[in-house]
Amino acid sequence: MTTTASQEAFLQAFHAEHPAVTAEAFGRGRAPDGRSSYELLRDQVAGRRRVLDLGCGDGLLLEFLAQEDGRQLAGLDLSRHSLALARRRPALSGARLEEGRAQALPFADGSFDACISHMALMLMGEIEQVAAEIARVLCPGGVLACVVGGGAVGGEAFDRFLTLLRSTIEEAPASQRIPALGDRRTRSRDGLDEVLTPAGFAAVDWESVPIDLSGPVEQVWAAVSSLYDLGPLDGRTVERLRTAFFSEVRDMTTPEGTVPCAFNVHIATAQLH
Repeated sequence: MTTTASQEAFLQAFHAEHPAVTAEAFGRGRAPDGRSSYELLRDQVAGRRRVLDLGCGDGLLLEFLAQEDGRQLAGLDLSRHSLALARRRPALSGARLEEGRAQALPFADGSFDACISHMALMLMGEIEQVAAEIARVLCPGGVLACVVGGGAVGGEAFDRFLTLLRSTIEEAPASQRIPALGDRRTRSRDGLDEVLTPAGFAAVDWESVPIDLSGPVEQVWAAVSSLYDLGPLDGRTVERLRTAFFSEVRDMTTPEGTVPCAFNVHIATAQLH
C-alpha cells in the first residue's frame, strides 16, 4: 500500500465514524473580528460565482458560500459519510457534490473561478498533482484560497493539550499511531509557493489569525480531542488523557468556568496566471 493510499484509508475510516468532526470542533471558533475560520475563507472568494470546495466534509463552508445568490457550487470529499450530511443541507440542493480524490478531479478544465479548502489541503498526499489539478479546473485569473492549521497559541489550553498528547503518543504502541498525513510544505508560505508556482500560480498571500475556542472545559475537550491522533488510541488511553487535561487546565479556568483556548490558522490565497 502506498503512503498516499494508507493516508486516505485512515482518513476515510476516521470520517466514517466522525463525519462532521471538523465543523463540530472548529465551527464555533471565532477570530478577533467575530468571524469563524469558515467565514474568513468564504470572504476570500466574495464575488466569485463558480466555486469548488476541496475536502468539503459535511458542507458547512458550502452552506456559507450559498448565502451569495447566483453561485454554482461544487464540493469534493473522500468520505461518502461526510457527503451524506452535506446532501441533507437544503441550501446545497443545487450543488454538485462528488466523492473522489483531489489528485484526479472529476471536473472539466476551467470549470471554476475559485477553489477553496478548509483544513484539508494540508492532509493531502501527492500535493504537486493536487496543485496541477486545481490549476486545470480553474479558469485563468481563478483563485485558490485555503485555511491551514497553524498550531497552538502559547500558554493556553490547546498548547497544554498538545504537550499531553505528544507524551501519550510516544508511550502508545505503533498500532495506535496515525500515518503521517499530507505534505509539510502546505503549512508554510514558502512551502506552498514551492508547490503552487510550478502549477502556474502567482506568489501566495499569507495571513495568520488566532481562533478562539474558549469555553467550559467539556466543550474545550470536545474540540481538542477531535484531532486525528486520538482516533487509533484505545478507550482507556483516551480517558487517561482526558483526566490529565482536565487537571492541567484547572489553574487557568476563570471563576466563571471558562477555559482559555486558542489556535492559529493561516489563510493562504494564490491567483492562477
